[in-house]
Amino acid sequence: MRILVDYRPALRQRTGVGEYIHRLVEAYAGSGGDEVSIFTSSWKDRPAPGLARDLGVRVVDRRIPVGVLNYLWHRVGWPPVESLAGPCDVVHAAHPLVIPARSAAQVITIHDLFFLTNPERTGAEIRRDYPALVAPHARRAHAVITSTEHGKSLVVNQLGVPSHHVHVCRAGAPTWQRLGHAPNVPEDGYALFLGTLEPRKNIGALLDAWQLLLERGVRQRLVLAGRATDDAAAWLARIAEPPLEGHVTHLGYVEEQDRETLYAGARLLVLPSLDEGFGLTALEAMSAGVPLVASNRGSLPEVAGDAAVLIDPTDVRALAAAIERALTDTAWATDRAQAGLARAQTFTWAESAAALRQAYLDAVMRRRAGAKRAHRH
Repeated sequence: MRILVDYRPALRQRTGVGEYIHRLVEAYAGSGGDEVSIFTSSWKDRPAPGLARDLGVRVVDRRIPVGVLNYLWHRVGWPPVESLAGPCDVVHAAHPLVIPARSAAQVITIHDLFFLTNPERTGAEIRRDYPALVAPHARRAHAVITSTEHGKSLVVNQLGVPSHHVHVCRAGAPTWQRLGHAPNVPEDGYALFLGTLEPRKNIGALLDAWQLLLERGVRQRLVLAGRATDDAAAWLARIAEPPLEGHVTHLGYVEEQDRETLYAGARLLVLPSLDEGFGLTALEAMSAGVPLVASNRGSLPEVAGDAAVLIDPTDVRALAAAIERALTDTAWATDRAQAGLARAQTFTWAESAAALRQAYLDAVMRRRAGAKRAHRH
């Protein structure tokens, strides 16, 4: 098969969605057998040198602004992807809306439906297109990829997609150079949040919890690592003033090669999100032997299993108590880290690539069956 994957979310400063599609492409191309191409488009950002070689794929790069192309694809249904990237058997969108195609089977990716339930907490383009279009696009797609069983249930129950059209391709655990062999619980380690600073990540509640901990005498630092959106301005202003000043640090986006060092210095990862489609940083922390305090929302309970301490993200006192225990009870934190290491071993990219191949095969079969029905009529 000739596979074309929309790589645009991974083009620069990869968040969870971008990291997922990057690793999925890497694993699928590495499994051999199919011709894999990745599609990028941007007015100013170009693929990294050596990307084709590193992933083992063909790169199709077009100098078209992302916003312009998305508007045409989402709202006009044009141009067909073959006119930009050449013939393919499958076109795989990294987002929930189909990419127009003349003859390729159309596959989309849906991690969660936060944009449907909380549109006011999403960005302009997502708010404009996803809530209105996701249901018809999901039902029209020849296959839907999700990263969890929780995500699959949302797609089936809320969007009306047949269950056998939805394929779960779980993320795989990363491999570290130094970490991952034993619990990582440094006595003077910081509490780490890693992710984009956006409303869904519930940073305000985390800062409230940290203020409580400072009042209780906790002296470790809180480190916020991730790109700040416009919505983060109030949080950044807050950590620059007492009582949080000097106790909370914002690092900005952390490049892939620096993440292991970031985890190595962490006493715990805290992820108080209001929703998560997967929570890739949760899996990263577990695989690094870092204790995890996470929200009980979205897919996090499924990903973390019994390895994490799960809390109601709206309960600031419970969040503070869980963080405090991880910071002060070394035996308990070590036990949680060990459980995380064991849990992380159950997530592999090889398994995900195999599930993805089945999804592509099913999508091609459905596309051909649909073409035959249309021809008969």
